[in-house]
Amino acid sequence: MKKRSVWLIIAAVVATIVLSFAFLIDKVTVSASSIVLSEQGWKANFSVPLKASAIGDGTIYLVDQQGNKMDADLKLAKNGRSVEVNELKPGSYTLHINRDAIQGGFFKSMPTSKLSFTVHKDLQSVKSEKELKDYFKKLQKLMASNFSGRGVMTEEAESSDSSNKSSASGSGEAAYSETNNQVEGVDESDIVKMDGEFIYAIVNGRVIITDIRKPSAMAKMAELPFEATFYPMQLFLNEDTLIVLGDKQIPYEYAEPTGDVSNKMMMPYNSSTNVRFYDVKDKKNPKLVREIGAEGYLNGARKTDNMLYFVTNVMPNYWAMQEGGDVELRPYAFDSKKDDKASPMAYSDLSILPGTLEGTYSVITAMDLNNPKDSQVVSKGYLGGSNAMYMSKDALYLTAPIYMPVENDDKNQTTSDRMWNPQETNTEIFKFGLDGTTVNFISSGEVTGMLLNQFSMDEHKGYFRVVTTKGFTWDNEAPSENNLFILDKGMKQVGSIVGLAKGERIYSARFMGDKAYMVTFRESDPLFVMDVSNPTAPKVLGELKIPGFSNYLHPLDENHLIGFGYDTKSLPNENGGEPRIVTGGMKISLFDVTDFTNPIEKDMEIIGGQGTYSSLQHDHKALFEHREKGLFGFPVTLYEGSNKEGYGEYAGEGAIMYEITAEKGIKQVANLIKQPSSSQLYENYEQLVQRMVYAGDTLYTISMKEMKSYDLNTFKEIGVVTY
Repeated sequence: MKKRSVWLIIAAVVATIVLSFAFLIDKVTVSASSIVLSEQGWKANFSVPLKASAIGDGTIYLVDQQGNKMDADLKLAKNGRSVEVNELKPGSYTLHINRDAIQGGFFKSMPTSKLSFTVHKDLQSVKSEKELKDYFKKLQKLMASNFSGRGVMTEEAESSDSSNKSSASGSGEAAYSETNNQVEGVDESDIVKMDGEFIYAIVNGRVIITDIRKPSAMAKMAELPFEATFYPMQLFLNEDTLIVLGDKQIPYEYAEPTGDVSNKMMMPYNSSTNVRFYDVKDKKNPKLVREIGAEGYLNGARKTDNMLYFVTNVMPNYWAMQEGGDVELRPYAFDSKKDDKASPMAYSDLSILPGTLEGTYSVITAMDLNNPKDSQVVSKGYLGGSNAMYMSKDALYLTAPIYMPVENDDKNQTTSDRMWNPQETNTEIFKFGLDGTTVNFISSGEVTGMLLNQFSMDEHKGYFRVVTTKGFTWDNEAPSENNLFILDKGMKQVGSIVGLAKGERIYSARFMGDKAYMVTFRESDPLFVMDVSNPTAPKVLGELKIPGFSNYLHPLDENHLIGFGYDTKSLPNENGGEPRIVTGGMKISLFDVTDFTNPIEKDMEIIGGQGTYSSLQHDHKALFEHREKGLFGFPVTLYEGSNKEGYGEYAGEGAIMYEITAEKGIKQVANLIKQPSSSQLYENYEQLVQRMVYAGDTLYTISMKEMKSYDLNTFKEIGVVTY
């Protein structure tokens, strides 16, 4: 009995020691792709540093598909947190990692000691159902272990895709508003399009055609009929063809395990982006001539040289594989010319992007618009989710965030916590060449940090320029910083500026030829002017610090920029420490960059008080511009004064028009804000102005309930049509 008691005590002591060591042991997380191209090399990122001697002492080594140890060019990078290998021939390889390779290896645990990957010369199509299932099984396994992988979420959700202004075509001013395209010759979708005589608008989920030939007697010509499962989102107008891009809800069709209906109950529908083509020669009787679609949510759409391109993001229900369901892992596509329902894409139309391992597809669809009824439609799916999108006339760029592994300092932190709350996020940029309906993957490149939106990117003279924010503004131990990178045609980095505005993040950016402009913010608004004329040696020319910030930059001319954003106030912190920064009214800044080394704020205007906002501040499509007259307008919801809580009181909604010129500065020329009734405390969404456009000498404002016309010289109301 005594002996038994002694053994029980010893067992308890051993168990206590084991548990104590278990709490001390950290799990090492790893991020590595399973497919790469030979010209790009392969990389694995670790959450903790590896020993500097790891490669030399053989605790890390590479073997080929025959299991032979290779004399490969392995390198440690990023303070020992990354292993890189280049110049590998096509084939399969495995990196072996011994625990002794990790700093503090005794107290670290690895989810695996082997990382396998395949090197291809060119991007390969998926060859079979088995290959696709094996990919998703591997993804599931890595997600279940402590791999951080890659995802499609970012710190900011401020990515907007297009803007609207009146722009000149040719050498003279256009006779009516056109979309403010980021790239000349590349049209972007919007909720309003016009041809000078008719306005096509999405209003409250309806597409309405309005005759504006007589501004004092505007008339609704037609409304397109839609079923309840189709919701219009964006428009293009191509001669006599109206193109409606919408969200289409389609039911899932997959077999489930016997008696298990949980998946169907949780997610009975999936989203598809469907595109409908209407012949609008007869404005009163638009005719639907064709409908195409690609599964997923719309990322962006462009039109150039009578070609339509749009990108969707879709994640199949690959997690249902664990439950024994017969899951379709391919995205669906639809063409009314071929069938009356969507069908899975062919395996030969699917590829796995290099440098990525995730379960989200980017589906790129291309269509020739010369004959919408019968022309060719091509859809290609790429495993590797996309976030922001940029397109020139010859190339399309998609970006995906790379979540870097995080060292687990918090023993209670879960794998999911580490995945979605990373300490560092980089960006992979995928480049595709465009030639009609042929879309070919060219190359990809990685840059440090996160992108804000499409204006963070630009292509110029064969070089790709991008600005990013590395880290987070709230992280005092490793404060955020901002960077500019320049990549060549093959997406290899050739130049950079790093470490700008520590502790701040990018709020807006604009590239204009050989100059780049970037606004960062935390307590003040630094405007950086950068010279990017020499791709291998970009440099900061000047910097301007002012109160507030601009979240959209718009070029006035080659020496002046207009910034639209917020005024800010610095308030004492009741708990001590840094002051609190709060937004005030909306702010317009006119920047003079004639002297690039000494940018100045030539003029500024503050609209309303705290609470005032405009859709322009998150959607630059809302900007109106008449370049010949120097007019700029936008919707406004106005708050003025200050209540007990320090916020302004509701003072109306509508639009404001300014004349902005380099010579005269900023001058308000029209206030189209409707005063509220005494009982109205907040804005009415249906009455908010969505867009402002012009045709000839007439201005039009479009809201959910009505369209109004004004004389563009006097701004007196001419007519109204209600919907």
